[in-house]
Amino acid sequence: MSVDLTVVVPAYNEERRLGPTLAAIRAFLDGTYLDETYLDEAGPEGKGGRWELIVVDDGSTDRTAEIAVDAELDDPRVHLIRSDRNRGKGHALRLGVLASRGARVLVTDADLATPIEELERLDKALTDGHAAAVGSRVGAGATIEARQHRLRELLGRGGNFLIRTVAVPGIRDTQCGFKLFDGDHAREAFAASRLCGWGIDVEILQHLRRAGLPIAEVPVRWAHQEGSKVRPFDYVKVLAELTSLKARTLRRTDVLVAALFLVLSVTLYSGRWIAPGDRYLPDSLQDQNQWEWFFAVTAENVRHLQNPLFTTLQNFPDGVNLMANTVMLGLSVPFAPVTWLFGPAVALNAAMTLGLAATAVTWYWLIVRRLVRHRGAAAVGAALAAFAPPMISHAHAHPNFMVLFMIPLIIDRALRLCEGDGTRVVRDGIVLGLFTTYQIFLGEEPLLLAALGMLLFAAAYGVVRRDVARAAFGPLARGLGIALAVTLPLVAFPLYWQFFGPQSYTSVLHGDNAGNSPLALLSFAERSLAGDGQTAAGLSLNPTEQNAFYGWPLVALAFAIVVRLWERAVVKALAFTALAAAFLSLGPKFRIPWTDVVLPGPWRPLAHLPLFESVIESRVAMVCAPALGMLVALALARLLTAPRSAFHYAGVTAVALALLPIVPMPLRAVERAEVPAFIADGTWKRYVGEGESLVPVPLPDPANAEALHWQTAADLGFRLPGGYFNGPWGPDRVGIYGASPRNTSNLLRDVRSAGRAPQITKEWRAAARADLAYWKAGVLVLAPQAHDAELRVTVEELLDRPAKWVDGVWIWDLHKGS
Repeated sequence: MSVDLTVVVPAYNEERRLGPTLAAIRAFLDGTYLDETYLDEAGPEGKGGRWELIVVDDGSTDRTAEIAVDAELDDPRVHLIRSDRNRGKGHALRLGVLASRGARVLVTDADLATPIEELERLDKALTDGHAAAVGSRVGAGATIEARQHRLRELLGRGGNFLIRTVAVPGIRDTQCGFKLFDGDHAREAFAASRLCGWGIDVEILQHLRRAGLPIAEVPVRWAHQEGSKVRPFDYVKVLAELTSLKARTLRRTDVLVAALFLVLSVTLYSGRWIAPGDRYLPDSLQDQNQWEWFFAVTAENVRHLQNPLFTTLQNFPDGVNLMANTVMLGLSVPFAPVTWLFGPAVALNAAMTLGLAATAVTWYWLIVRRLVRHRGAAAVGAALAAFAPPMISHAHAHPNFMVLFMIPLIIDRALRLCEGDGTRVVRDGIVLGLFTTYQIFLGEEPLLLAALGMLLFAAAYGVVRRDVARAAFGPLARGLGIALAVTLPLVAFPLYWQFFGPQSYTSVLHGDNAGNSPLALLSFAERSLAGDGQTAAGLSLNPTEQNAFYGWPLVALAFAIVVRLWERAVVKALAFTALAAAFLSLGPKFRIPWTDVVLPGPWRPLAHLPLFESVIESRVAMVCAPALGMLVALALARLLTAPRSAFHYAGVTAVALALLPIVPMPLRAVERAEVPAFIADGTWKRYVGEGESLVPVPLPDPANAEALHWQTAADLGFRLPGGYFNGPWGPDRVGIYGASPRNTSNLLRDVRSAGRAPQITKEWRAAARADLAYWKAGVLVLAPQAHDAELRVTVEELLDRPAKWVDGVWIWDLHKGS
């Protein structure tokens, strides 16, 4: 016999509450509800309709089952289903719903925190055409008659926010245990479900959403019941269940693509993974030393709950503004445990290896979601975006410019705003604000360049599709305003510290030759398969700044793709983005190749604007990498889904030939310079007192920062004057690399460079005494190096005392006389 309504009640150790709950449900269903709902369907099993009540005992150890049996004997419309052991709410609901026969199915908790009378509200939503009606404790119309403990309520709200953000956006209360479903849809959804715990609610709602079925969120009355089985930690369990569910639903192809990206990244860094602590990337110049120090000092600050935005371990006693030095707190803080356990060398290498692979994965996700469905084409496009020559150049030791996994997520969230779904603008704006905040703590300059690229794309697409631009402008503007309102409070203090705090600076000057030569866009980078180190060196600032070098075959291929697919608006916008970024990367002025003609560059109007004045202009060409990757993905998707023909094979071959020359080679790694025993064995501790510094000879600077490695090897036990960082210089606080120069640091640097010991005068000696006092020097240390003899003579004359050989270094102990 058909049933109009099935009520499913999962129960675990509910002997105190189950009896009154079943009585209340039966009284309501027999009293008024079915009379009013099914007036023309009166039958012998109810005054106005037929109902059934299913109790699912989830392996209770008390009298729950006995109470349900008594109700079953008293009324044949009550049924008991028993589980052999406690498996969770999800398993119990699945048993109950799959055993149901009702045209509609209500699931409600055994405590009736939402009174059964609220069923009428949910029933109206189903009558209006929804597949499900979800009871909600939030929003207008909801009534909380008895609240939980404040802390429990806050934890619950936070957990619910994370759940709905991750799984079912738009439904504000997923966990209220009072839901009404269309019976057929409910049985289909629960049959497909897999979760056995509290996450079942979200899984069912996800199933209905994916099927395109409408869901109503209905405000209800609710009262907290003592003895609730839901604990604050259960929200964490729900997230864990949803994560495992998501992992099970991943396509095998997607997993293989992610694994391939990880293999490529590991191969790139294979030279260091042999022995991360003992291997160095020579093409990183001094950047590896600097970034390992950044990871080490961040981990130290986290361990001791110190200010993560400032330190005096470098540039003692003035210190270093860490927020103004891109220490990537968004990466170095999460990796602090790795740094503690394995050291900064391993932490940095792991962060760069995993970060580069993650960047490729998110580009792949964005391309599949927004551009092409063909997984192979998307994988090739994402590989080009993440492993392009400029990315490989920065992979030497610029994690802020190659760990860019947030950029595709930010782009996708901005595109969601453009879609104009009014119900989601607030949510998407909030998420965009949070994503942007996190990216600021990963790297501000990459975010600026990404915003520039997005602006170029939006402008071009808006010109081509004005109808889309008009429709998107309103929700996009509103969403961006919300994102800004979220971001500003979160970053206000860190940005204030960066621009106005101690050791802040105005802008970093890079000179007039920081733009790309037009030839750099057509040539090959040093670490590309077809690369030539001498040519690349002549067209770039250094090996870490080969910011173009896409090669003429790829440029030619991109031109052919644009011509062939010109009818598509997205192709026009991508082509404009790549071309405009390449043009801007030429800098404020550029020379026409093979001539002496110098022309004003397109960057000139931006060169002196705030923020833009500190950008190395050649880096703007990095915007071309994802644009080119997307063009290649579009072309490959067209080729790989077309009927097989000579044109098909010729096109695939052309793509392969264009990409082959820029396939990255593993980064060069060499044996690292050994830390002197004076440092490694801790001998330095006998010479550096509290509040004093250890002064390397010459002082560490951007050209030679090996002393930073000494410091990390000594667990940051001593402070250093000088260093490799960005800091202020002069009354205008112009940003420079390294510490503000002093007489003695300049002198020692010149001796190292020239290899000649100058004639020391009394003025030099007086300046040295003043500088050593300013640095609060406890000991000077000269390690074996080029021109160490001249350096030793110079220091001996400055101090008027001989050096002493201790544990592999020359030292001058300043405690024994001044």
